[in-house]
Amino acid sequence: MRPEALEAVFKTNVLGVMYCAQEALRRWQPTGTRGVIVNISSGAAQTGSPGEYVQYAASKAAVDAFTVGLGRELAPQGIRVCGVAPGMTLTGIHAAAGEPDRPARVAPKIPLGRLAAPEEIAEAVLWLLSPAASYVTGTTLQCSGGLAS
Repeated sequence: MRPEALEAVFKTNVLGVMYCAQEALRRWQPTGTRGVIVNISSGAAQTGSPGEYVQYAASKAAVDAFTVGLGRELAPQGIRVCGVAPGMTLTGIHAAAGEPDRPARVAPKIPLGRLAAPEEIAEAVLWLLSPAASYVTGTTLQCSGGLAS
């Protein structure tokens, strides 16, 4: 992988998450807002994505570590920090990356035998944002059909 491509992955997946959290806190802390930050990780952070996207997996593992640390750091302020780690999801990203056959190739490896619908991942995010998850912080919810845990 070219150095500039590797840097782009980390700038987007790691620094982007950190900058978003920083901006939320810049707005919330002066007013005492007790908000919720939900970071988007990936099941690849658990599997390592060998032979395919190890750099992506490493960047998402950094997001998981950031979620744990920031969640514990902000808990006393009543600010929750959680993550959602989707597994393979039916989106156009695979075709855009030149791998339109990847979903069909990966689906049989997923214990549930299928890819996620984007709505299923959105529901996990909505749950973490809701009062129903009020005692959840500093952790990442795996939504990977059982592939990563």
